[in-house]
Amino acid sequence: MNIEPALKALAAALHGEGPAVELSAGPDGDPVVTPVRTPGFEDAVVVVRTSGSTGAPKATVLTVDALAASSMATAFALKGEGQWLLALPLQYVAGVQVLVRSLFAGTRPWAMDLSGGFTADAFTAAALELTDKIRFTSLVPTQLQRLLADPSADTLAVLRRFNGILLGGAPASAELLETAREAGLRVVTTYGAAETCGGCVYDGYPLEGVALRLAEDGRIHLGGATLAAGYLDAPGPTAQAFVEEDGERWYRTNDLGTLDADGRLTVLGRADDVIITGGVKVSATHVQAELEKADGVRAAFVAGVESAKWGQAVAAYVAVARTASGTDSAARDGAAWVEEWHRTLGLLAPKTVLPAGELIMLPNGKPDRLAMIERLNALHQGK
Repeated sequence: MNIEPALKALAAALHGEGPAVELSAGPDGDPVVTPVRTPGFEDAVVVVRTSGSTGAPKATVLTVDALAASSMATAFALKGEGQWLLALPLQYVAGVQVLVRSLFAGTRPWAMDLSGGFTADAFTAAALELTDKIRFTSLVPTQLQRLLADPSADTLAVLRRFNGILLGGAPASAELLETAREAGLRVVTTYGAAETCGGCVYDGYPLEGVALRLAEDGRIHLGGATLAAGYLDAPGPTAQAFVEEDGERWYRTNDLGTLDADGRLTVLGRADDVIITGGVKVSATHVQAELEKADGVRAAFVAGVESAKWGQAVAAYVAVARTASGTDSAARDGAAWVEEWHRTLGLLAPKTVLPAGELIMLPNGKPDRLAMIERLNALHQGK
């Protein structure tokens, strides 16, 4: 992947010598740099689209000051600056930040070839090109899972050479984190959004200069120097997402969380995670965790679908494991899963289950909620 044009464009924007830009992927996999007019936003550097996992993507405007604060806080948390490996698409904030942090640090990033998709071989080959003694990369849980499942000793060896592996974009299971740490990997879980210049809470604690609080309804609010300026050409959504209270500006996330006595954040799930089925409130996150405990289930996505009988019905899109012979360990159809989980989970059990080889994912590694909900709804209505 040729990232030189993207680096030059970002460097010019950071120094005020060029327009703000938006990065996207071209047909050959190389980044496409598009200049963007950002009227009303001073010192804009880059426009990043939100993931679109829950609706139409919004164009988030990130400024010089916000990006500088984020890079400085990241370096402080990781105890140094170093060389970064780009393993994520550049159209999303985590990918952009690999380049931005490199520019602030004065180091040369290396990009893996994503034209054939993310593979352990491509990642390992790219990681072997890194020359700095201090090395970092950003991954999403599905990528790390694939790397740890690769039998090659080279893959594990290069993973161990990273001083920090930022893991974000989606929740990481306790099993994945335990496996990674037992393998000697220095994994740092991150939480944030495009609206906060990416991850701004590391291993449950906010970065230097980042403010964190919980609203009365348990919704997570993030503040501080890393906040985006707002959404381009969208004053309504900007006013709804970014609020000022007591002289402090906050981004209101759509996630619920808890803080322990030490101020460590645990993200519980989305505020719209609750499914009201037959008058009973069910947490989709809780059901997902229960389903993922089952033998043969690698990952699950749970949501509510329309139901004439229940108002909403719990439905699950399930990624099943494969046996050594290559066949699905869950060769049973969805009805068999429904029957089994009804016996073990009772009212929490999904009424509709769609088994598949993989969850449907967006290019940034987040679950494509809308696509899976659409398929689950169609399956449930077709019964």
